[in-house]
Amino acid sequence: MGEVKKTDLQYEFPNDLIALTPAHPSRILLNIHERSPKEISKNDLFDLFQPGDLLVVNETKVIPSRLRSNCGLEFLFIKPTDQNTWRVLFPAKTHSLGDTFDFPEGLQAELVQKGLPQTVKLTKNLDLDYFDRHGLINLPPYILSERKDAKYLEEDKDWYQTAWAKDAGSVAAPTASLHFSNEDLEVLKQKGIKVQKVLLHVGLGTFFPLRTENLEDHDMHFEFVDVPTAVMNQVSETRKQGKRVWALGTTVVRALESVAANKIPLSSSGDHYQGETNLFIYPPYEFQVVNGLLTNFHQPESTLLALVCAFFGTKEVKAAYAYAIEKRFRLFSYGDLSAWIK
Repeated sequence: MGEVKKTDLQYEFPNDLIALTPAHPSRILLNIHERSPKEISKNDLFDLFQPGDLLVVNETKVIPSRLRSNCGLEFLFIKPTDQNTWRVLFPAKTHSLGDTFDFPEGLQAELVQKGLPQTVKLTKNLDLDYFDRHGLINLPPYILSERKDAKYLEEDKDWYQTAWAKDAGSVAAPTASLHFSNEDLEVLKQKGIKVQKVLLHVGLGTFFPLRTENLEDHDMHFEFVDVPTAVMNQVSETRKQGKRVWALGTTVVRALESVAANKIPLSSSGDHYQGETNLFIYPPYEFQVVNGLLTNFHQPESTLLALVCAFFGTKEVKAAYAYAIEKRFRLFSYGDLSAWIK
């Protein structure tokens, strides 16, 4: 197979398949190599887990980091670069360096760098309480545009947060986890499945679209990762025993594979791998950790779809997506789940 390009990750879908709210239970499409795609139930999925398997989940927590200025412009605050300087995304085309924007409680932001993302200098420090008081959940644009008038719903604060969210730092949810509850994890534990948690704060690296035809030219943004050494030890033990390491979502894949690729340094205490990763997984890629993947259906020409194609094969993934669209599976962040087994 030749080199995969951005256009190889394109596919067509009807807009009415974009999920605007979660569905419970969600539908699940099972994909196993050399077999046809098959719809299964959650119980069927759990039956695929074998005693001794390891399931790894992301315990990041979404910050309501979309702030509306007093003049109505929406800014997505991505992450601070120092105490009062933040990377942001907003419609800056008509604005110049030095322009200022007022926010609630007397906060003012000055545009100090353009580009994608932009940089603003703030008149005071932002904390989580400020975002809780004034911020909106950063729903994907395709949901907001399809919702028409009712763009933000009060329920989104719960819908767009995982059941085990703990460490605040993400601007978007690890959406594969939205299909599962803490009770589901307990069911798996009772079956003899090991469950571990890692951290990857979702930022531009996850949701920024591909902008280059050649995938190797894509500029992958850095995201914070924290993986306990105990998790990687359990990964090694699981693989040695011939059992499966399941990743609940692409962020878990990137966290684990980043450590395996020596991209994340060991902390001074020696009990965590902690740092930032810009690992971009696209075909061809040799996975060192994960051999079972649970994830949503992803947008065309996205880094997330590139990862799934690297895991399972571009031709096979596109065939499975065509089947899912024909069978009217719901797509993207609030959509249905796909399971991929190598």
